[in-house]
Amino acid sequence: MKLNELKNTSRPYKARKRRGRGIGSKLGKTSGRGHKGAGSRAGWKSRARYEGGQLPLYRKTPERGFTRGRFLKRLDSINLGDIENLFNDGDKVDLLALREKGILKGTTFGLKILGFGELTKKVTIEANAISASAKEKLERAGIPCIIV
Repeated sequence: MKLNELKNTSRPYKARKRRGRGIGSKLGKTSGRGHKGAGSRAGWKSRARYEGGQLPLYRKTPERGFTRGRFLKRLDSINLGDIENLFNDGDKVDLLALREKGILKGTTFGLKILGFGELTKKVTIEANAISASAKEKLERAGIPCIIV
């Protein structure tokens, strides 16, 4: 196999437009350029982003402004169901324990407990934030949760 033997099979062959080959080709006489004006002449180029006098798209779109997205410190999250599967009775669930189990890697700004699943094991949870549904489930189960 050589580079010059490669064949494009991803899209069908499309014949190039043969301009100026008579009226039967639909691109005869003016060759699809219309009549007169700069656009009909050889060597003419349209200005990029020019929309024929209409207000260009780049002027319609709002200017870029300040967002706090770059500076947000997002928390890593874990569901109650995952805690149920990963930890045993009496364990402490915190960033260090999750890192030791290989669930969290790299830099982290904290831990948030989410309420998907059920938690029956008596574990101690230390987190930076807890969702409302998780808090309700933990209170019902009588599991202590400390917000750091």
